[in-house]
Amino acid sequence: MTNRPYVLLSCAASLDGYIDDNTSERLLLSNDADFDRVDEVRAQCDAILVGASTIRRDNPRLLVRSEARRASRLERGLTETPTKATITRNGDLSSDAQFFAAGETDKVVYATSSGFDKTQQAVGAVADVVDAGDPVNFELVLADLARRGIGRLMVEGGGSMHTEFLTTGLADELHLVVAPFFVGDSAAPRFVKDGAFPWNKDHRARLASATQIQDVILLRYALSNRFQD
Repeated sequence: MTNRPYVLLSCAASLDGYIDDNTSERLLLSNDADFDRVDEVRAQCDAILVGASTIRRDNPRLLVRSEARRASRLERGLTETPTKATITRNGDLSSDAQFFAAGETDKVVYATSSGFDKTQQAVGAVADVVDAGDPVNFELVLADLARRGIGRLMVEGGGSMHTEFLTTGLADELHLVVAPFFVGDSAAPRFVKDGAFPWNKDHRARLASATQIQDVILLRYALSNRFQD
């Protein structure tokens, strides 16, 4: 599939590969300097995508935080914050979530055919709901985003979303930040779930750069021939 946005996956994980712990409190895996880097990457993208479970678990706003970066986007004729997109299988979403309530930008929800009516009823007043097949067809999702003018998509989780984009070969770049501690709880969510990944012991992903950011390290991987160095 060539007519699709450039897909950049962004994730922070512990040394043992977890993106959160198993408590109700959000686990901070990074630091202020890296949060600012993520904000810069967001500001350079046309859309940000997270899974519905991430919305329910973390209630993220997914906004560009820097006033200067928001102003720069406005000067370029863009919205202050990129378009926000999510994927839901059962329509279990609330229009009160910050994903929908925060930020003057387009919101798009890709729903399964079986969950479309429930999703439309739940968030149709605050977002554009799209039938994405059953199960969700990720190529269809990317094609629809391309039709909306999205050239660069940032995927910020969670594990199900990262797994789908990686196993389907629809990711071009990965930013993986490694935190200097262990979670040590198999019940906690991981960076990816089980799957048949294109990269294995016989076909390794290419490491484009490794950058220390205070006490974490950013590993940047090239995942396709579309990689933009």
